Amino acid sequence: MRGSPDLEGNQQIMSMQSLGFAAQSVVGRVREHNEDAVLCLPEFGLWAVADGMGGHRCGEVASALALETLRESVATGDDLERAIHAANQAILAAGGEGVGRRMGSTIVAARIIGASYEIAWIGDSRAYRISLGSIERLSRDHSWVQAMIDAGELSVEEARHHPRRNVVTQCLGQSEQALEVGRVQGNLAPGELLLLCSDGLTGELNDEQIHEVCAGAATLDALVEQLIGLANQRGGKDNISCIVLGRSVAESTKFDARPRNFLSRWLSSRKH
Repeated sequence: MRGSPDLEGNQQIMSMQSLGFAAQSVVGRVREHNEDAVLCLPEFGLWAVADGMGGHRCGEVASALALETLRESVATGDDLERAIHAANQAILAAGGEGVGRRMGSTIVAARIIGASYEIAWIGDSRAYRISLGSIERLSRDHSWVQAMIDAGELSVEEARHHPRRNVVTQCLGQSEQALEVGRVQGNLAPGELLLLCSDGLTGELNDEQIHEVCAGAATLDALVEQLIGLANQRGGKDNISCIVLGRSVAESTKFDARPRNFLSRWLSSRKH
């Protein structure tokens, strides 16, 4: 599906005037190389996280190729689902160029136009919507343990520690079955954040811990630093990547000179 470039361009300019973002990707404390990648393109209203698989060289190539193809497809007018399918084909083609080269990647992407967002994903990289009082997981993992949770065979806590917790049932670069892109749409209200992250974050922190950090951070940059710092403190067993999006601090400070934290500052602005 392709939208009107002029209309979308005007909406994106309006959206970017009221949105801020921060992003970071680190290797963690155990791995030697970072196979994650992040994409931040406010001019397209596009943000994404990819978690590469296949070992050092293949994983890095897969995640970078996924995001580059996503960027190119969205720039030509493709929606997220079509762009993710294009990324899948690009990774399949790259994997076929070398004998024995098998590579893959998860991906979670967000497009924001005005107050509206669209989230699309493959694999177990996640999207959350967060307010001062709640955290909501927008994506649903394509993973073995999530299938077991859905079937009533595992609890959420059991899944966090299961030996097969890292097994994904859908990924980019997978040729054995049709790709089923997860999608969700909604509106980002004042007082809410979007968080995109790889499983290096959610493998160390549960949803309640993520929400606690978000509710206490003073800025988006501090929020990203604190999330990644806490994940590293709790083990940092995988690469850790996250992007947070919300109303810019500079815009909100005129309503509240001494806010307690980023979200409370934002909520204070809604009362004026």
